[in-house]
Amino acid sequence: MRIGSRFFALPRRARTRIALGAGLVVGGVLGFLPVLGFWMIPLGLLVLSRDLPTARRWRRSLVVRMERRGTKRPRPKERAEKQAAESD
Repeated sequence: MRIGSRFFALPRRARTRIALGAGLVVGGVLGFLPVLGFWMIPLGLLVLSRDLPTARRWRRSLVVRMERRGTKRPRPKERAEKQAAESD
């Protein structure tokens, strides 16, 4: 699985990936305990998104939103102001 520019190997068997993802989510729910943390919930959902269609849709919509946010397109009002300034 690739996150950003880094690649992380996941287990080959679907059952193992599902168990790992579910374990991370359950551990994240118990994040108030000293050893566990809330960071485990999104990581578990990311691992589960490999095998579960619902989690996969959630991940894809998040990736699309983040990519749209990264590309800054000028708003129509800003575009009109920029064109007016260039024509002066």
